[in-house]
Amino acid sequence: MATVAPTMTDAPTRLTGRQRYELAVRIAVAWRAIRRGASTGGLLNYLYGTDDEAIEQGQMDTLDLLAMNPPLRMSEIADALRVDPSTATRAVQRLVKAGLAQRRPGQEDGRVVQVELTDAGKAVYQSVFERRVVLMTDILSHYTVEELPVLTDMLERFVGAVDEFVESRTTPAP
Repeated sequence: MATVAPTMTDAPTRLTGRQRYELAVRIAVAWRAIRRGASTGGLLNYLYGTDDEAIEQGQMDTLDLLAMNPPLRMSEIADALRVDPSTATRAVQRLVKAGLAQRRPGQEDGRVVQVELTDAGKAVYQSVFERRVVLMTDILSHYTVEELPVLTDMLERFVGAVDEFVESRTTPAP
């Protein structure tokens, strides 16, 4: 008699240690496959372009952040991207050099530098955003209407759990 793999609807407390381990391995393999698939040249070229105006994935993370927020200080950018301030500074420098972002003095405190998208940056962001929508629409077409809210909830919880794990490993003990 074949054993039935536990489903995600099984309460975690009813899973054996072995079942939890097997599910963890399956999820780790899927995560690796997603990471590798998302970093393939074909997908990156589709999303971010192939010509002289192509943008790098890391630059797009910064564009995303700036497109969804009012002008931000460098420290806010670093915090939101979860990178060192020097890394955020380099990312912004590349965007400024490409004409996609601009630095300006803060409105309330002229000593503070804020970063915002230029019109060219907004256009690049919109173009990539539209290609992402096409990609996600295609991917999500493989799920039923009933599965989509569950998938969304689980992915959001998964991201939150990853964040909690990282924070618990990087926050100094009191």
